[in-house]
Amino acid sequence: MVKYYDSIPDFLLPWIEKQKMFWVATAPLTGDGLVNVSPKGMTGTFHIINTNKVWYEDLTGSGIETVAHVRENGRITVLFHAFEGPPRICRMYGRGQSPQLFIDSMYDLALPLNRQGTVYEFGTPEYDQLLSLEKRKVGSRSIVMLDIFKVGISCGYAVPLMEYKGERNRLVLDLYKAEVADVDAEKDLDLSSPSSEPPLPTTGLKRYWSFRNATSLDGLPGMLVGHQSHKTFAMPEPIQARRREDLEDLEAVSGKVIFKVGVEELRFIAAFLAGAMISTSYFKYVKPRGW
Repeated sequence: MVKYYDSIPDFLLPWIEKQKMFWVATAPLTGDGLVNVSPKGMTGTFHIINTNKVWYEDLTGSGIETVAHVRENGRITVLFHAFEGPPRICRMYGRGQSPQLFIDSMYDLALPLNRQGTVYEFGTPEYDQLLSLEKRKVGSRSIVMLDIFKVGISCGYAVPLMEYKGERNRLVLDLYKAEVADVDAEKDLDLSSPSSEPPLPTTGLKRYWSFRNATSLDGLPGMLVGHQSHKTFAMPEPIQARRREDLEDLEAVSGKVIFKVGVEELRFIAAFLAGAMISTSYFKYVKPRGW
């Protein structure tokens, strides 16, 4: 039976922290607007400030629906469900929080209120205070901050049991290359001047934001300032070198996994074809009378 709470119950906090993914659902205000549901992954992107306030690190993707909808109306539902252990579904009903509430409750700092809604894009003061270059995930484009006013917990008996195998590497590897393109293009420029503009190389991440993440499918504003940010993706060299090594290891592991899967698939196909050929030959030449 479903149970509702006015905040995230304490017994649920350790369970939420263990989950490997969650879903977010949003919609525009127009009656014929597209309702959006997005899966969110990567361990460590969901954060709980307290039992009524959460935020998650929004990684770059081909769409910008959630960000656009939250900017417009603030409505969002976050869904967690158990793939392992006892069945459970948790829905968090949230609203976008005003920048002033965020500042007063988190830092008590008089930051300029030039952000819309509760989406804090890469390069803004709010983003930088929560995610330094060293902490942010590769390809991180914004933070979505939410006030949770209702939490529903139900059984989830229809959710299948599934085994966690690991994170996918493709997104991180591709976005790292895009960030490197921006870093290389910006390294000889003086971005400290307000009049200067990021170069936006063709394969860079900021250019991707400006073209692919500018508006939602319904035409609502998406990314507003991240692609214009003078903040660079470059980190101090010792940290950058470690990240480069980690990603090279990921790429090597990714190649091995792909090769291993390919071999197994080839073996299965070969065994299937051999079996089909043997069965056909048997029934054509060897089968007993009366069959």
